[in-house]
Amino acid sequence: MFLLAALAVGLAPDRAAAQEALDPGGLTFRDFAVNDNGASFNRGDPMIAGGPNQVSSRVLGVDAANGLARVQFASIRVDVSLPLGWQATEDWERGVAYSTDKRFRLIIWRVDFAFEGAKDAEHYAAMKSGSIQARRPTVQARARKLGDGVFLIVYQNVARAQGDSEGRTVFDLVLQKPGNPKEGILVTLGVPASQTDRGLRLLALLKQNLQITW
Repeated sequence: MFLLAALAVGLAPDRAAAQEALDPGGLTFRDFAVNDNGASFNRGDPMIAGGPNQVSSRVLGVDAANGLARVQFASIRVDVSLPLGWQATEDWERGVAYSTDKRFRLIIWRVDFAFEGAKDAEHYAAMKSGSIQARRPTVQARARKLGDGVFLIVYQNVARAQGDSEGRTVFDLVLQKPGNPKEGILVTLGVPASQTDRGLRLLALLKQNLQITW
């Protein structure tokens, strides 16, 4: 496959890149939650920059027993379950969510593959990962196509941003619209490098509970 060939040179396989499917490994949203009954989603955070049309996301429901809130990103027509204690916002092109300590950060985008110069999700994933490695040679990228056709890319040795106490691992999921290779969704989850394994399990939970209105 084009994507695997583009990323195979010099990259040893790892646990994330070897999976046929993402697996939460027995973890649930409760393992990432702060049990505040959803109160965090009603608080704004002036320290988080948003786009020109930034609005608070809509909470569809709170499931305190399972440690999650169901959140709607109306601007991108995506519903997702998030751990209690998180916050979420959106603008015209993306949904953004982050943990109470901001160490876990999630962005969900609508992607026009044709506009980005890619013919489909696989081509886009290869282009994106290749571009990042070209700009930041210390970043390692590992990727594969999962059993359900979704592309998973794992970026390691990502430099820490302002306010971070350590380097980062970033996960990308690239989903293609059924029946239309020109459109898709990009799910990006960044976590502290020391939390890579837990971050991968959280990504599995997010993916399992992602509802997209195509």
